[in-house]
Amino acid sequence: MKKISKSDAELKRKLDPQLYHIAFEKGTEAPFSKTLDPAKDGIYRCNVCGNELFSEEAKFESGTGWPSFYGPITPSAVEYAQDKSLGISRTEITCGKCGAHLGHVFDDGPKTLPGGKQATGKRYCVNCVSLNPNKEK
Repeated sequence: MKKISKSDAELKRKLDPQLYHIAFEKGTEAPFSKTLDPAKDGIYRCNVCGNELFSEEAKFESGTGWPSFYGPITPSAVEYAQDKSLGISRTEITCGKCGAHLGHVFDDGPKTLPGGKQATGKRYCVNCVSLNPNKEK
């Protein structure tokens, strides 16, 4: 996947302050503070660059207050890094194309979904503001 990069000044001009804070200062929104609209074409994209990240089919209700998915749309859609910022070890997920912070992945997701469909056992916990459920971007 071809990486994109923009200067910090360009990103600050282009992005909403909350999106900039979450995506490039590794912030987070409060749980249950936002709701995520259904993806118009079934695909949630990065709200910074438009990269396809998650499918509506992989979305599940975790009760955590943030959108949750059991896996990315492709292995290269997200990248992983160790995050020890709160004194605990977590795995951060970022957009595979622009590097924007999305959230974290945990090992407490579903192994099966309603109807018996297999899942990964992972919970990709993503900030609503990081996702674009619309086709435009």
